[in-house]
Amino acid sequence: MIADDTYTSLGAARRLHVLGDWDHAAALLAEEESTEALELKAEILYERFLFRVDGLEAAADAIASLDPESTQARLLTARLAYTRLLFQVDPLPEDYETAEAGYRFAAANPETQGWAEFHWGALLDNVREDSAAARAHYAKALQASYQEGDLILESIVLRHLAWHVVDDGDREEGLRMLRRSLHLRSAAGLRPQIAAAQLLLAAELPEDDPERATLVETARNIANELSLTWVRTGLEKLAA
Repeated sequence: MIADDTYTSLGAARRLHVLGDWDHAAALLAEEESTEALELKAEILYERFLFRVDGLEAAADAIASLDPESTQARLLTARLAYTRLLFQVDPLPEDYETAEAGYRFAAANPETQGWAEFHWGALLDNVREDSAAARAHYAKALQASYQEGDLILESIVLRHLAWHVVDDGDREEGLRMLRRSLHLRSAAGLRPQIAAAQLLLAAELPEDDPERATLVETARNIANELSLTWVRTGLEKLAA
């Protein structure tokens, strides 16, 4: 019975996580003590912080409860440090070094290599503003997504690479990448990530394009429902 209850809690929490219902997902795991449950809870609370830019302490505490030498703990610690820097939410002096070290560690593990390479690229791209170095890591992450058949990883990498492709002058290819990213997320039902992809694609379309209007409308509905702070801010800027 205990095993069945744990399985049910984990399964339900994973589904709620996908839907962006972080509060209920975390609540389902409140009494769970298995490594799998603690890692899932930490990921859920981190992602809530990432999208809402709120709940830093809860995310940090959940990550601190993990085995500090585990790959998942190192990767989530790195991601938390990166997000503090990205949004300038109580950043620590050592956050950049913490993030880079965690990504390097996770990139050495075949099970997390692709995701670690992506996050390493985002750190270089968005914090260090080193486009060339970032794209090298994105390329490794994209290759890993193809090898592993990880469509979610592919979606995430395409979204970040598309900006560079557009800046290089190939707008049509950039739009193709953004649309594929959106379609892959939609197929997986990842509601917060869907709204983010809709925002980014809408921003690249002409103001009078009907597709842009539809993207803004649907992204706004999700962002308001799930309290996606930076997605709502981005939508407001599009409407200004």
